[in-house]
Amino acid sequence: MASSSRAVLLLAVAMAAVLGTAHGASYTVGAPAGSWDLRTNYANWASSITFRAGDQLVFKYTRGAHDVLEVSKADYDSCSGSSPIASFQTGDDTVPLRDAGTRYFICGVPGHCVAGMKLAVKVEAAASTGPNPAAPSPMPVAMAPRAAGPSVAVPPSSTSGASAGGVGSLAGLGLAAVVAGLMTFY
Repeated sequence: MASSSRAVLLLAVAMAAVLGTAHGASYTVGAPAGSWDLRTNYANWASSITFRAGDQLVFKYTRGAHDVLEVSKADYDSCSGSSPIASFQTGDDTVPLRDAGTRYFICGVPGHCVAGMKLAVKVEAAASTGPNPAAPSPMPVAMAPRAAGPSVAVPPSSTSGASAGGVGSLAGLGLAAVVAGLMTFY
């Protein structure tokens, strides 16, 4: 009984780790030195980050003083906010980067874009979750033999290198707590 409980606990911990790394990274625009403001150099900020599909941008700014408009490349180049793809105005806006490609954002307040409040983000495809021939094989989790019942395979952890978002980590911890609670009935 004790060895099967340990096996279930190891499985729960492994699943929590996988869920914690399954989500992309969250980047606060301009951080750590700036935010969505007139002082930050967004070309320099974005050039230091490799954005991947699944990541998200968080725009923080004083509501009413700025906004965020997602625009086409032509509107980005001309600083035109007349036909935005999307508009954000809360002062704490999260924009998911779901697909590979370049995304363009400007501040729609007159004069702010031409003063430098514009951001182009090149988003790469998400890292492959398939086997990587250069990476070592994951270590299997040892499980005690069981009399009957389905077996559960533990998927390998993500190799994307992106830092996990807090939501994935919380989901993993919640799953671990549920499994630990079920162990008492096992």
